[in-house]
Amino acid sequence: MKSLSHDRLAGALVTEADLFGAAIDGADPDLRVPTCPEWTLRDLTCHVGVAYHKSAAIIASRPTGYVPFEAVTIDDPPAFEALGAWLRDGAERLVAAVTEVGPETPTSTWTPDRRAGFWTRRLTHETVVHRADAAFATGTPYDVAADLAADGIAEGLGLVAVFSRQQHPALDRTALRGTGETLLFHATEPEAGWLARRTPSGVEVSEESGEADVVVEGRAADLLLALTGRVAADDPRLAVSGDAALFTHWLANTRF
Repeated sequence: MKSLSHDRLAGALVTEADLFGAAIDGADPDLRVPTCPEWTLRDLTCHVGVAYHKSAAIIASRPTGYVPFEAVTIDDPPAFEALGAWLRDGAERLVAAVTEVGPETPTSTWTPDRRAGFWTRRLTHETVVHRADAAFATGTPYDVAADLAADGIAEGLGLVAVFSRQQHPALDRTALRGTGETLLFHATEPEAGWLARRTPSGVEVSEESGEADVVVEGRAADLLLALTGRVAADDPRLAVSGDAALFTHWLANTRF
């Protein structure tokens, strides 16, 4: 599915990193994150920042084959009070690395999309969602631009489609194969729709609206949080009509 431009995503990545830093500023590093209960706030922040720094290092090395994150060495994250600046530095390094080689240049990724620009888009939306985690933990306000949220939905559904057709140790979505069941995710701000069809070989996703076995409506920002398991299926910000069990099953088998 069509992505936002590289320039829009690159700018958003740095902005989201800054907003993440603001959300954790002055907080307790050992605070548990309710939407990621196995993590403290420091764990959550380091998870995001390590992804920036390691992906930037991978791209800058111009690899010719797959490079697992475990094989990449970076400096240890700093003390918690310096993590905000470290996040921004990592985001800027990633943007610079992608810009230098070009977003269409082949690199190492963990999906069939082998372009350097994959990392800009993936980590922008990783940050958007984990910034919500940080905001929920610290009680700070949270929202996200409508176009960015819609692109996050499209990107996430694209990954579901890919990994419903091939097994992946951490992102296996083969449980979503079906017999023609349909789910429509309809964003009201901005106006957009994504139709997911469960087939025996995998999930097919198209950008369209229409009838479906279950329809889930809401602002793109709220749909994104629902589709990433950050708000419940029965959250009042969503309107669910049709076979709600299909939506519940979808959520149970798509959480990162």
